[in-house]
Amino acid sequence: MFDMLNMLGKVKDIQAKIQKTKEELSYITITAESENSLVKATVTGKRQVLSLIIDPQLLTPENSEKLALLTVNTINKALFELDQKIAAELKKSTEGLIPNIPGLDLQSLLGT
Repeated sequence: MFDMLNMLGKVKDIQAKIQKTKEELSYITITAESENSLVKATVTGKRQVLSLIIDPQLLTPENSEKLALLTVNTINKALFELDQKIAAELKKSTEGLIPNIPGLDLQSLLGT
């Protein structure tokens, strides 16, 4: 027989763990750099760019396209690494509470 009260208790546990994880992850930072280390970007768990460091050799008119491309790619790399970190932390924090369901996107529960 299905125990609705037990299920509701589990849902509350899951919500509490996800909320705690969300709060903890808002304080993390991830730094990524371009392949040639000319651009470095740091993002927060709130998906905000905290810093962008550009090698001075890129700051010339003839490098404007290269600078733009490296900047966008480096920020996207940092955000991708952030997403990977969030997914790993969510999986760890809800282990044993949520069954492994293919296609279940726990990050959507964080609103990220």
